[in-house]
Amino acid sequence: MLNFSYRNPVKVLFGAGMIAQMSKEVPANARVLVTYGGGSVKTTGTLDEVKAALGERHIIEFGGIEPNPSFETLMQAVKLGRRENADYIVAVGGGSVMDGSKFIAAAIHHDGEPMDILKTRGRAVTQALPLGVVVTLAATGSETNSGAVVTIRATHSKMAFSNPLLYPQFAVMDPAKTLTLPKRQVGNGVVDAFVHVVEQYLTYPVDGKIQDRFAEGILLTLIEDGPRAFSEPDNVDVRANLMWAASQALNGLIGAGVPQDWSTHMIGHELTALHGLDHAQTLAVVLPAMLHTQREAKQAKLLQYAERVWGINVGTPDERISAAIERTREFFERLGVATTLSAYDLGVQHIDALIEQLQAHGMVKLGERQTITPEVSRQVLEAAL
Repeated sequence: MLNFSYRNPVKVLFGAGMIAQMSKEVPANARVLVTYGGGSVKTTGTLDEVKAALGERHIIEFGGIEPNPSFETLMQAVKLGRRENADYIVAVGGGSVMDGSKFIAAAIHHDGEPMDILKTRGRAVTQALPLGVVVTLAATGSETNSGAVVTIRATHSKMAFSNPLLYPQFAVMDPAKTLTLPKRQVGNGVVDAFVHVVEQYLTYPVDGKIQDRFAEGILLTLIEDGPRAFSEPDNVDVRANLMWAASQALNGLIGAGVPQDWSTHMIGHELTALHGLDHAQTLAVVLPAMLHTQREAKQAKLLQYAERVWGINVGTPDERISAAIERTREFFERLGVATTLSAYDLGVQHIDALIEQLQAHGMVKLGERQTITPEVSRQVLEAAL
């Protein structure tokens, strides 16, 4: 096992009716900037619950944070927060709202250009407003980590950043809040969480037994309960397991002391930035192709994955790896998330621009061994056609 330092300070309030408990977490005299995305938090009554829990505290609302939150939109919230002297943020929504709110928290009192937060991948953050989150979509795990991704519309780029100051102080996780989600968002959420686990698990062995077993448990839960969210849409227990799985997938625990990949994400970001695909759609396209292309380098862990996750233990090593990759692809398709570029009307003619973007953003040595060069990324995209 590799050396590591691990700390997660987020207080989780999990279960039905827990929004009311946030009143104990936010200072009574706080000037709260409440951030959210579209109108669903209003129509479902979640926003009203949040405001009721905040009681007499001064509330400033900012809605309209879009999927793949843009720097341009978030700067409007920053200006509002500055003007209204906000000193606390409560984000109500899924990963995009939470990610965007982390940027807002860092930018409101940032000394210098807010863009520096993104350019330095979060190293420029020296202070941040305290942040609490109310989760309405199980997917990114942003509620229990210190990272985020923001899109810059002007340059068609997505930039990831993180800083320990950006951990939420608390995360309200009420599984019932996910029951009204469209199937597309449910499927995307399961794929997102699944690939988060894989990026930390399918690398090379370092005898991280606890991390491996935890990771496999999360994957098995997603495989079992992901489809049940479609066949049993009112089952709160299913949603509870998916919500907790998504959080555990990216709270730092399974990635502590083990090598991590993230090349699928980096390539996927460029697909979103250039062609507008949902984040999870890009992951479903890239991951099977990445695993196929890297099957030799990842052989030991792929064989472990085949046996422990998919129960595949018959055949040659190559046959077992191929079967595991195909089962992964089939799982994503069962969730309604297509796994080829052609399914999104993208072809070989689009690959050059994607490679150029990767190079422009310095993504030229990706993966756990930094062997995913632009040439290898091209092979992956060609395998994803």
